[in-house]
Amino acid sequence: MNQQYYDVLINGGRAIPGSSLTRDPNDPAPYERPPEYVNIHEASEWIFSQLINEDNYEQLIQTLLDDIPVMDIAQVLLFKGFTEGKWTVDLMMLLAEPTAYMILALAERAGVDPVIFRGEDEDDLQDEIFFGTKLTREKVEALQKISASDIPLPFVDQKEKAKLESLPTAEDMELKPTSLLQAPEEEVQQ
Repeated sequence: MNQQYYDVLINGGRAIPGSSLTRDPNDPAPYERPPEYVNIHEASEWIFSQLINEDNYEQLIQTLLDDIPVMDIAQVLLFKGFTEGKWTVDLMMLLAEPTAYMILALAERAGVDPVIFRGEDEDDLQDEIFFGTKLTREKVEALQKISASDIPLPFVDQKEKAKLESLPTAEDMELKPTSLLQAPEEEVQQ
């Protein structure tokens, strides 16, 4: 039997418990080192600067147009930051709400009506699970209200505020929701 197949079958694709203790201590994984950010405000500034980066901004708006929920995007961004050693698990949990607000603010700026969480349109609202914790009805309603209000982001400095004001809308970028069922676009020969 193939050893790799056997390992996946036995471990379910997960690491063997205690395997991190057998790694070379001189070469720890990024999340095993001291984090880059230990302050929620500094981490929020870094996240915001990453979100308004030209390449990331266009991908974010396209993702929102494709009805990917804001909370899913925030979860992916925060977990990626954790695995890269940007912050601890505790700070990751504290960044969940500010990150969602940042994504909502950028969606509003781009003229996109975002989906907040999976199953938002269903009649009976169940508690949303986010990083293993329940997102209560009150928190979900507060997240939905943020797109209607003009709450300023407290960690945005003048330079980033100017960059934020210059960001294009979804129409300016000519972005449209994509579908896996649509015919591929033909490339124009020049």
